[in-house]
Amino acid sequence: MLGLLIGGVGLCFGGRVRIRGRAIEFYGGGTKWFVHRLPHGQFTLALTLGHTILGQTDASLDISRKHEAVHVAQYERWGPFMLPAYFLSSAFMWLTGRRFYRDNPFEREAYDVDGGEHDP
Repeated sequence: MLGLLIGGVGLCFGGRVRIRGRAIEFYGGGTKWFVHRLPHGQFTLALTLGHTILGQTDASLDISRKHEAVHVAQYERWGPFMLPAYFLSSAFMWLTGRRFYRDNPFEREAYDVDGGEHDP
């Protein structure tokens, strides 16, 4: 629901929406503005919240589609526990001296599928 809310607000500020596979993709306008203002958002192509993918641009969604599809599948497996598990995993990585984003097992799985195509 959070992704739909953010995407819906993004639409009100010039964003666009489309359905691809099992996901609803929002991009441009207010959605791009939102993603860009996240920590490291200028480097973020897209992010997934459930079956909703928020991207900066049409092209960024095309580039990251395989990666984000893995996150959609993770949300299907983990349900409402996905977001807390993701953040706890990032915190654990950071506390143990690893990279909080790239070493997160959820991200490692997604990068393994897309071959690291947009590895930061």
